[in-house]
Amino acid sequence: MSSDERATNSPTGGLMVDSAGSVSAAFHLQAVLSFGIALAAVVVGVIYLPADPWVRAFLAVAVLYVTTSAFTLAKTVRDKQERNTVLSRVDQARLERLLADHDPFRPAA
Repeated sequence: MSSDERATNSPTGGLMVDSAGSVSAAFHLQAVLSFGIALAAVVVGVIYLPADPWVRAFLAVAVLYVTTSAFTLAKTVRDKQERNTVLSRVDQARLERLLADHDPFRPAA
């Protein structure tokens, strides 16, 4: 299986993840820079928009609202995914214990 196939079929959806399960430093830096550049471009666009100050203020507040909403959504999605991962691990541990304790050749009591 090629690395492209592994990335496409991975549970991380093709993110650059190291063996410990965390996102690589380069990918994290890329995401932070991308967010910063995009936010800065929108802020500059709102500042230099040829409109009344109240229109620019409204757009600035809208950008802040969208940004904070995006952070909140990302956090809730991450928390739900972590919760599902923990529940899955607990269920897997229970199943492994049940299978380890089961002896098909033991006579019924």
